[in-house]
Amino acid sequence: MESLLPVDDHPRSRHPDRWRDQRLPAAQRAAALLPLMTVEEKIAQLVGVWVGADASGEGVAPHQSDMVDDSVEWSDVIRHGLGQLTRPFGTAPVDPAQGARSLAASQEQIVAASRFGIPAQVHEECLTGLAAWRATVYPAPLSWGAAFDPELVEQMAHRIGRSMRAAGVHQGLAPVLDVTRDYRWGRTEETIGEDPYLVGTTGAAYVRGLESAGVVATLKHFAGYSVSRGGRNLAPVSMGPRELADVILPPFEMALRLGGARSVMHSYAEIDGMPVAADESLLTGLLRDDWGFTGILVADYFAVRFLETLHGVAADGTDAARLALRAGIDVELPTVDAFGPGLVEAVRSGAVDEALVDRALLRVLTQKIELGLLDEDWQPRPADLDALRFDDEAGRDIALRLARESVVLLRNTDGLLPLAADRRIALVGPVADDPMAMLGCYSFPLHVGVRHPEHETGVEIDSLRGALTRLRPDLTYAPGCAVTGDDTSGIAAAVDVAREADVCVLAVGDRAGMFGRGTSGEGCDAPDLRLPGVQAELVRAVVATGTPVVLVVLSGRPYALGAQFDAATAVVQAFFPGQRGGQALAEVLTGAVNPSGRLPVSVPRDSAGLPGTYLSPRLGHRSQVSSIDPTPAFPFGHGLGYTTFAWTDPAVLATPADPTADGADPTADPTTDGADPTRAGAAQPARWAVDGQVDVAVTVANTGDRAGAEVVQLYLHDPVAQTTRPVVRLVGYVRVELAAGAAARVTFTVPADVTSFTGVRGRRIVEPGDVELRLARSSADVVAALPLRLVGVEREVGHLRELLSTTRVTPA
Repeated sequence: MESLLPVDDHPRSRHPDRWRDQRLPAAQRAAALLPLMTVEEKIAQLVGVWVGADASGEGVAPHQSDMVDDSVEWSDVIRHGLGQLTRPFGTAPVDPAQGARSLAASQEQIVAASRFGIPAQVHEECLTGLAAWRATVYPAPLSWGAAFDPELVEQMAHRIGRSMRAAGVHQGLAPVLDVTRDYRWGRTEETIGEDPYLVGTTGAAYVRGLESAGVVATLKHFAGYSVSRGGRNLAPVSMGPRELADVILPPFEMALRLGGARSVMHSYAEIDGMPVAADESLLTGLLRDDWGFTGILVADYFAVRFLETLHGVAADGTDAARLALRAGIDVELPTVDAFGPGLVEAVRSGAVDEALVDRALLRVLTQKIELGLLDEDWQPRPADLDALRFDDEAGRDIALRLARESVVLLRNTDGLLPLAADRRIALVGPVADDPMAMLGCYSFPLHVGVRHPEHETGVEIDSLRGALTRLRPDLTYAPGCAVTGDDTSGIAAAVDVAREADVCVLAVGDRAGMFGRGTSGEGCDAPDLRLPGVQAELVRAVVATGTPVVLVVLSGRPYALGAQFDAATAVVQAFFPGQRGGQALAEVLTGAVNPSGRLPVSVPRDSAGLPGTYLSPRLGHRSQVSSIDPTPAFPFGHGLGYTTFAWTDPAVLATPADPTADGADPTADPTTDGADPTRAGAAQPARWAVDGQVDVAVTVANTGDRAGAEVVQLYLHDPVAQTTRPVVRLVGYVRVELAAGAAARVTFTVPADVTSFTGVRGRRIVEPGDVELRLARSSADVVAALPLRLVGVEREVGHLRELLSTTRVTPA
């Protein structure tokens, strides 16, 4: 497309203005450019347009008309510039190299058409890998949590970021940092788990990986999205300020401070009647003023318009734009809508303060400058396009390693697993021969590919049957039933197959999808936690044969495994383990891999009595005042393996403390909640300064006959506090790989800040008094409870508090 300006007048042909001076800081360059721009040019930088890369390599075609009523002309969209290009690879199948050529051609058109020649910032989904055709599909986030291995997650994210940057993509819409609060929520599969420390440490690792590749990580969904009533997508949120501060917000703090994320996406939620998209106190007061965030805040898709159509707090789109800008939103995604011509007119008339537009624009331009998009030597065409691949052996290897580490062995009665070589194996179940059962809803094959059946999947994905058959070619198979529906006609054949075998592997679970097209995923919420369809009936029938059953649950949420599942001899849980998940599961079942995953969410025993996670105060646990017992079938952090570990010599190491501090009676006995974990340490609790740190240690030895990994978990128990506290909460963990017969000394250094919580005055405090640090195999399996006494005066802490316990693992 020809430039709209004569060659001599185009900014790229003149001597660089101050905003082109690469010697200046990005913010100064942005501030120099901003006053030169018209209102139309300013607002054009605050919107995206939904495009799809052209398979011909010649350009992009807007897809806005697929989602909203008004179609747009490409030339009109880019006439004043363009802030963002939405998902050029993630809208329809396109060859990676051809897609990158099309994207480059589009950028050339954008630069040529507008007065200042500013390229668009390009974003894509990347939760389970770049959401593009022929891109590696990694395990879903619940699998990241199950691995308890942030370093491997960081490697995965770096690999994803390299693919994105090589294709000309600048921003990824991940990770999801919502803490699971109700397993019925369809987007549970996108969360990392139900504990904010696990979510925060793993999410920060993902951010570091993506950002280290030069891609802007976008934290989702800030905040409160996962706390919707009844587990319903976009339902109102009834949540108090303490739950928000102590459970929901910490992962975002970690990902910003420890990961360096440069973008945040607000959530669709309305909290106590206030839509987050219009909440200035949250998006500006907390995020920017208190936390110091300087990056860009992008709207979740169509969320600005939702202020009018769903929340009813705006009269029309322009009013919604005003509220969003005032709250602190910088960019409307995915399309030109509320930030369109109506907003231009409102700014010109004075109905919307132009200073709000300028504030957002300054942040947008600053980030584009930081990305090099306004530099004179910027080139739209990535290097070495012909060699561009989104799926390669290195990526598949990381996907396999993460899948292996994420498989959780929940039960293994009588050592049924690994499967003995001389056993006749039957494989039964609706997800046993379905490769798509390995994938989450934001994977390209399920998110986009299902709408394009004329295209192949683009990557190799094994089903459990395919992978297990390679290791045990003599197995027999019957599906039994479908994932959904009430057809029981296939159960009899499955029972016959199981009855003739020595062991039956029974695979049940979910099919991910979007907005009702699956049993898990965005808009696929569950009324309760019973297995979908007639799968529970299939389980009952197969178990009744008397053949030992290995129940494999392949799902995006934990399903209730109550009394009817107790007869399953072994139980294995996997959370959408990605394109190499079938191989990982087969290797675990046959013993080629020693399972080491741990539950990132509890597995309930009862399908009702919800919501509830392990992060509950005393009254959230079993009590004599209610007939409902919320004790899970398998607790958070639980997981078994094929070797054994002995934990010895737990101790509190010497720590400095103020000898004059008197925050608690030094002669008092430690207070407990009545539980009876193994206790260790001195008769009197060790002193721990409220502004200090403490070291605790334990020796872990592999006493089995094969190598394995133990996940050493550290929990805080605060028996008496000024507000009710969870009975235990995770404050540290480390994955320890040990050869048979080997041992290691594991030491946690725990800053007092990690004991902080929101006190009675609504401020985060470190409170003096008696606490315990519990070394544990899970939230319910405590090896040693170490009594400590926080000494000193009550101390207020803020965003700059210490967030992490650090670990050292040394040979013993």
